[in-house]
Amino acid sequence: MIGRATRLARYVTPMDKSYTATARLGFVSDTLDAEGEPVPVEGPVPDADTIRAKLPDFTGHILQVPPMTSALKVDGRRLYDLHRQGVEVQREPRPVDIHAFDLLSTDPEAGTATFEISCSSGTYVRSLISDLAHSLGSGAYLTALRRTRVGDLLLGDASSPEELDETSLNNRIIRPEAVLGGLPAVEVGVDGRVAVCNGRKMRPFGVDGSYRVVAGEELLAVYRDEGAEARAEVVLCAP
Repeated sequence: MIGRATRLARYVTPMDKSYTATARLGFVSDTLDAEGEPVPVEGPVPDADTIRAKLPDFTGHILQVPPMTSALKVDGRRLYDLHRQGVEVQREPRPVDIHAFDLLSTDPEAGTATFEISCSSGTYVRSLISDLAHSLGSGAYLTALRRTRVGDLLLGDASSPEELDETSLNNRIIRPEAVLGGLPAVEVGVDGRVAVCNGRKMRPFGVDGSYRVVAGEELLAVYRDEGAEARAEVVLCAP
């Protein structure tokens, strides 16, 4: 997203996401990832069949305790700040949705496993991996994480700056509608367009939550009904 469309980033963050994650098995880390010091866990490392048999227990609507290295706040303080001070506090479990949790491969020699995960926003993949291993009487920590999808936006469709010139850039830019496709749309006429592009309050459209305001095929703004009026959340068109 470029230009005014960067204002739509707030609608991307809550979207479902997909990841490819690699974990080291048979070890734990106080950060649940490679930033911490790995400590071996006694007992056998679970094999591929054992891991796959357990994955359904971590699929669907589950509760997850955020890691101490997260940016969440407890009593006004970031958890990662407390962790750096050697302080651990009680964290309340949070509901998340794991839409798919698949084992792609294992490497017994390296002691690693690679997973593909599709989940709701706010899911901590490192916690998911750690909880899975703990349920198998072992340990694991995250060594690599690659986000492959946000909503309908795929990593495979992305381009690096080095791959782009002026011509290809115009062809590769994703229209804002692709980000907001899940929001309902209401259409306005000429007078309504002027009001919307100036960010004015309008009469409510009777739509729950955020919605797109369009004029023909042009995306003008995102609005939300608030009581007796509709207010602009993001305006994309110029007055």
